[in-house]
Amino acid sequence: MMSPITLHAGKTAFAHIREHGLRAQDVAVIPAAAGGPKGLILQALDQWLFGEWLPQAPRERTLIGASIGAWRMAAASHADPVAAFERLGDLYCEQRYPAKPPPDHVTRVIQDLLQDFIGGHEREIVQQPLHRLHLLAARGRGLLNAPQSVTKAKAGFIAATFSNLASRSRLAKHMDRVVIGDIRDPLYWLKARFDGFDTHFCSLTESNLSAALLASGTLPLIMEPVPYIAHAPAGTYWDGGIIDYHLALPYSRIAGNPEGGLVLYPHFTDHIVPGWLDKPLPWRRAGLGKNRDWLDNVVMISPSKSFLQSLPRGKLPDRQDFFYYGTNHAQRIQSWKRAMAESARLRDAFAAFVAQPDLSQVLPLNF
Repeated sequence: MMSPITLHAGKTAFAHIREHGLRAQDVAVIPAAAGGPKGLILQALDQWLFGEWLPQAPRERTLIGASIGAWRMAAASHADPVAAFERLGDLYCEQRYPAKPPPDHVTRVIQDLLQDFIGGHEREIVQQPLHRLHLLAARGRGLLNAPQSVTKAKAGFIAATFSNLASRSRLAKHMDRVVIGDIRDPLYWLKARFDGFDTHFCSLTESNLSAALLASGTLPLIMEPVPYIAHAPAGTYWDGGIIDYHLALPYSRIAGNPEGGLVLYPHFTDHIVPGWLDKPLPWRRAGLGKNRDWLDNVVMISPSKSFLQSLPRGKLPDRQDFFYYGTNHAQRIQSWKRAMAESARLRDAFAAFVAQPDLSQVLPLNF
């Protein structure tokens, strides 16, 4: 029987698994990608990782995410992560929109979702004893600094798209990366400059958690931009996935951590796309070019092709489902919940690998 998961590992991670197996005590960083409903497929795996496996080896860990990934890592930082992931999945599935909803309507729905998700849990999330939570958002520059209309915002994103087509460094003229995170975490591996984007670091608190989560998941033109985040630089904020879609970050900088320097990446696909605008540009995938060593200490878990074929409509849940199902909300919700239920197979397959690693299942991460 074909496995429901695909495992990839960088060369350092592969050597470590060969010698020591895959141990919770060695995991220092967990990244979480943007991707909207696609992240739902990781629910059961997330619940096992943060509710059972990682707590067996308590240590400080960096959790970093954008968009739905930021929300997942906030769920992981609850006192009861299993219940939080369940609540997040239910709330996300239950989104309901009329045909062609205006941006202010979508924004209100997401604000209500986040209130139901984290309301009353803010302190336990930002003061989690061991997890160090960091949320990624994008701050506009130039035409996107403070657009006064949808038309001006569209013009700004058109300009950004053409700049990104030339190079990611040119996209940096239109947006800054903002990391809103736990000040207890030195985050030295991320604070040393590694790409063309200006990166700002600011503290995550009870007072700005909701705004930071909203900003990290604010889809351009589909939602209203976030005009203010307490403790963050002044500016207009959008989805962190625009810059850091799958979080192609310099993880190899932590490989020498004496407490264990592995990066465990539960992902919904088998490749890493740097930014949202890079999706149609396969040559931009991480693991190619001059930064290929960034992934040396990464272990990535993703659904296999056979698993995807078994899901409703033979694919992951995605935002196009809102258009496919239209106002037939019940059918979309049923489809998404069926997919989430199937995630138990991902959990069980990964737990079996951890218990008895089989290196023949592990593929190289540098493509």
